[in-house]
Amino acid sequence: MAQTPPPPAAPPKPTWDPGQPEGPFPWLRPTIRIRLTLLYGGMFLIAGILLLSIIYLLAAQAVHGGSFPLFKIVGGQKIEVTSATCPGVGGDQTIDQFNQAISACMDQQKKRVLDDLLSRSLMALLGLSIIAFAFGYAMAGRVLSPLGKITRTARRVVGSDLSRRIELDGPDDELKELADTFDEMLDRLERAFTAQQRFVGNASHELRTPLAINRTLLEVHLSDPGAPVELQQLGRTLLATNERSEQLVEGLLLLARSENQIVERKPVDLAEVASRAIEQARSEADAKGVEIRGERALAVVQGNGVLLERIALNLVQNAVRYNVPEGGWVEVTTEAQHGQAVLVVSNTGPVVPAYEIDNLFEPFRRLRTERTGSDKGVGLGLSIARSVARAHGGRIHAEPREGGGLVMRVTLPI
Repeated sequence: MAQTPPPPAAPPKPTWDPGQPEGPFPWLRPTIRIRLTLLYGGMFLIAGILLLSIIYLLAAQAVHGGSFPLFKIVGGQKIEVTSATCPGVGGDQTIDQFNQAISACMDQQKKRVLDDLLSRSLMALLGLSIIAFAFGYAMAGRVLSPLGKITRTARRVVGSDLSRRIELDGPDDELKELADTFDEMLDRLERAFTAQQRFVGNASHELRTPLAINRTLLEVHLSDPGAPVELQQLGRTLLATNERSEQLVEGLLLLARSENQIVERKPVDLAEVASRAIEQARSEADAKGVEIRGERALAVVQGNGVLLERIALNLVQNAVRYNVPEGGWVEVTTEAQHGQAVLVVSNTGPVVPAYEIDNLFEPFRRLRTERTGSDKGVGLGLSIARSVARAHGGRIHAEPREGGGLVMRVTLPI
């Protein structure tokens, strides 16, 4: 018989915090605004350099293209000339020496004028470039302000607040079209999530009621001392099957609810949650001879206490049920470190290959078996734990323990 292919893995949750800027220097991020500013300023700078080069070449051509010097001495008597800008002119010189000095002086003056034109133009270009970059940054911010509104709305929607809408005003351009499309998508998502919540509520009632009725009838039947032994045995078997069905329904409904982000959050101490889970699993651990130990330090997170308790209970129950027959132990610790609350559940048990770790988190999957019956559970415990951890913005990680067993680590943001 062909095996059913495993379901696709859920996509990873975003690791960025919507309420905080990314990185220690958010102004260094290559945002669209920065890129538009650099594009606008860079094009202005290139155009300015080209314009300056053309003006400089034209000026140089005009200066050097003329017939210089404008005059020269061809003859005369008792001509005396002095110049502060041309120290080589004057004194006891012949006419040819005088004309050469005048020509050299004019060349020097032309070079000085061109150098002065170039330096002043570069200073003007630098000042205008600064103004252009600042103007481009301001204009880019104004043009991209609708995108900022879209981003802020999307960040609020990440927190499962699907009632928010962008409702962007302004000209009917591409940004408004994007905002309207995003609003339509939110409308469809809100209707889909509302329908899902309604379905979960209806399914919760419709599935629990007949199972509760069956359980009551079976318990009443088993309480009759005059019932035949065969019927009592059948009743106990049916009661165990009914209990397994109730656990499966509760697990599926909890898994469906925990796939969403938690909207209402309250302070919850993981140490208290773990202690409650240990108390609930204490009798089963004593019956199997499994010791539960570990130190639990204060680790407060913002979340749903009932769902977080479900994580701890599922991990502790799995650690107790999948343990060694004799001398087994389960260690449960909690602590706060590096801005995160950490819950660690370690246990002795059979050796688990590292390549089978991911399969343990899939619904109805167990070690080396798939969709098979077991008196240890319905195969949803770790799937529910992972979904609840993701709904709280955290993650759960498993690794084989040396010598057998597992180390389950749950990290949640504080």
